[in-house]
Amino acid sequence: MILAIESSCDESALALFDPPKGIAREIISSQAAAHEKFGGVVPDLASRMHLSALPLLLEEFRADIPNITNLAVTRGPGLLPCLSMGISMARALSVALDRPIQTVNHLRAHVHSVFINLHAAHPSQFTQARAELLPHLGLVVSGGNTLLVKLDTNLKITVIARTVDDAAGEAFDKGAKLLGLPYPGGALIEQHAQKGNTQSFSFPRGLPEKSDLRFSFSGLKTALRYQLEKMSDEEVKSQLPSLCASYQDAILGQLNAKMLSALNSGSYKSVGLSGGVANNRALCNLLAQSLEKRKLPLLVAEPKYCGDNAGMIAFAAWADPFAAKAGTVEPAPQLSIDLA
Repeated sequence: MILAIESSCDESALALFDPPKGIAREIISSQAAAHEKFGGVVPDLASRMHLSALPLLLEEFRADIPNITNLAVTRGPGLLPCLSMGISMARALSVALDRPIQTVNHLRAHVHSVFINLHAAHPSQFTQARAELLPHLGLVVSGGNTLLVKLDTNLKITVIARTVDDAAGEAFDKGAKLLGLPYPGGALIEQHAQKGNTQSFSFPRGLPEKSDLRFSFSGLKTALRYQLEKMSDEEVKSQLPSLCASYQDAILGQLNAKMLSALNSGSYKSVGLSGGVANNRALCNLLAQSLEKRKLPLLVAEPKYCGDNAGMIAFAAWADPFAAKAGTVEPAPQLSIDLA
């Protein structure tokens, strides 16, 4: 049984994974309310809250400790002070229990999170069931990262494309801030967009060339700022749904276009969507419609495994033979470069 620890940003989480059954248990302590007044995550505050929350979460797993055979912990990418809290706990438990530590790349865990439900449905046949979906194109869309990866038949992950500036989730949150919506504002943009017209405002789509698979969202945020400067407060308020709808459409349109371009340049048997932005239902529907024409299955991570969570860390420690950085238990906030 694997006990996993996640502390890369503003969620403290522990999860227990039992290979024959699946994720047996997970508890998450969110810090969202504490950071809301600052309009974003404050690293020092987040690390102090991890220091308080992680021991309390561990108490909830006290009865399971004798059955633990392995420890898994997020090594990166993430906020260095926060990663250090989880790794420190993993080291202490490793010494106390005499159990090995597997350090897991947070983004690799997102890639594999789309297979958690497949394992839950077919635990004994999981390896064969997953093999039938490979090669797999993974779209990871979160607040800190946006990338396309190929999960090959040998389970090696190759990064096909990533954002050259901001991540899609960051574009949502910063766009929401420009619109006067509270943090985190991505979900609020989606909520307002449901009542708006996507054609009301014209926003750019970064790097539109089909041959260029890279993502870019910084120009979109700038375009929104310039648009808002032309409008009065009353106009922004009255046009808020359509502003949100048009802005969201530009983000989702770029994600969909890059996914389709990647499919045209390779051979895949399935597509996966993971990361915090995978909770956006409009994005899920758009990708599903595009893939229906190609008769390719879309695997979407379950909502509870889309954000920062220990369940996917535990699962990746077992399901991904390349997930662990053997012998290394140092935080690595820049691991998104190579998914090592």
